[in-house]
Amino acid sequence: MGPKAKKAGNKKKKITKAERLKQLQEEEERRLREEEEARLKYEKEELERLEMQRIEQEKWRQLEKKDLERRNEELEELYLLEGCFPEAEKLKRETRLLSQWKHYIQCDGSPDPSIAQEMNTFISLWKEETNESFEEVVKKSKLVLNLIRKLKLILLETPLCDLQNKNIIQYQESILQLQELLHLKFNVATEILLRQASTLADLDSGNMEKIIRDENVTLYVWANLKKNPRYRSIRFSKTEVGFEIPRILATSNIAVRLLHTHYDHVSPLQTVLTPPNEEYTTSVTEIFQDEVKNLENAVSKEDRKESEPQESGSKLIDEEEIKVEEQGDIEVQMSSEEESEALKGELEMRLFSETVSAGKHWRTDGISSVYYRQEERLITFCLETFGPVTLIQDTHINMPYQSWELRPLDVNEVLLTVTTVFTEIQIQIKVPLVEMKAYRQMALLSSAFAFSWSKWNLRCNSTKVIFKVKEHLTKERTENPNWALIMFSGDRAQALKINEESETFSEALKEETEFHSTLYHMVKDFASGEAMEKTRSSNCQFLDAVCQMLLSTRLLSYS
Repeated sequence: MGPKAKKAGNKKKKITKAERLKQLQEEEERRLREEEEARLKYEKEELERLEMQRIEQEKWRQLEKKDLERRNEELEELYLLEGCFPEAEKLKRETRLLSQWKHYIQCDGSPDPSIAQEMNTFISLWKEETNESFEEVVKKSKLVLNLIRKLKLILLETPLCDLQNKNIIQYQESILQLQELLHLKFNVATEILLRQASTLADLDSGNMEKIIRDENVTLYVWANLKKNPRYRSIRFSKTEVGFEIPRILATSNIAVRLLHTHYDHVSPLQTVLTPPNEEYTTSVTEIFQDEVKNLENAVSKEDRKESEPQESGSKLIDEEEIKVEEQGDIEVQMSSEEESEALKGELEMRLFSETVSAGKHWRTDGISSVYYRQEERLITFCLETFGPVTLIQDTHINMPYQSWELRPLDVNEVLLTVTTVFTEIQIQIKVPLVEMKAYRQMALLSSAFAFSWSKWNLRCNSTKVIFKVKEHLTKERTENPNWALIMFSGDRAQALKINEESETFSEALKEETEFHSTLYHMVKDFASGEAMEKTRSSNCQFLDAVCQMLLSTRLLSYS
């Protein structure tokens, strides 16, 4: 293409100034139109939003007005329903008085645990009985454990307003005295039993073996009468309970006691509300050296020669005993078994509770070769010395804690965070007033409604709680997911629009629901007639028990 042709083509592509100006004007007009359309759309949407907000506010005001209008009626009905709680307290007070009257007219010789004079007399008289057999002590222990149980129930169930400090101290002291005296009686009865060792000798081994069983106590006693070094592995007949002893003890004057109790008989009394425990204690008691010498003088020279290694063994055991007693964590006692007529030495029988009080803790050193056969539920272990042993199931897999933090959230509100190996636990502690109202009304509904935890409860401040509720009229546990999510402030209950799977929290009201002044009437809105009839027929003592359980566990604060 020649130069002239190129110049002509360039002229065709040029836009005149007038055309460019017109083009800019069109673009400006289009931009203005779009801005106007966007402005009109925004204004329309804003008007619609404001209208929806006005409608929602009006609806909210109408619901609040309706709630206010029926507030007095709902509170009056709730007041009548909650009359079951003072009625339950009245019945409990009458039951306590009736129990005292029944005990008075029963005249069976047992003391009234609530009367200090009767308890002191009972304890003093039992202390004076010094020649009871182990079977007699076991029989008496049923009464003693029953008295301890009654004292703990008195402390647990009696309202604080009806208990004086002197009564609390009196009951706690009575519990402690009964526990210590019962353990002392078992020790003394064991000594009396050992004095009869020769008459209880086993025909096969020649050693003493005795088992005494009861629903509260099982006693295993073995005494080394023959001192045969071949008998080092001992198992009580028809049981899985047994032990092995070293050669030096197999040729020594020893006895072994295994005392298995279905109650805690070794821990010092820290609080009257400690749970029952199962404890094993083993004890071996050494007779005094002068008594051994007296027994040796009564036998022939040949027997004395045979006894020399035994004497040496006793000295070694005595050194070990001194060493262990200096540690102060376990009790080691040795006992000699000869003819009952020759056994005159005084046995050392001290309460293990004194040792625990001095040591303040359990120790695991001195225990080795621990094996547990799960199928047989059999545990074996080795001890360096004889002494009390407790078996504790390790259920606290998250302990010890890795870290913790106590952080304030508001006035009278804190958040406790505990971090463990496997999880992080957050405990929010609030003002209990809202909780108390919630628990009382949850108890009123508990005969026909199920309640459950909600993750949104952690988002609430100290004036509100959130939980799930649904109707539940069968005994079987159902997987029905139709939970209602309820927020309760003590003065107002409402069903929330969100559920447990929602991504964000909102206090928006669930469609077609209303406010109520009480949780009871909120639930009543979606409940069946059968469910509400069931709640109205509930026993006041049952409702009070549920309420007390909820107040004790503080589920809404600690979840």
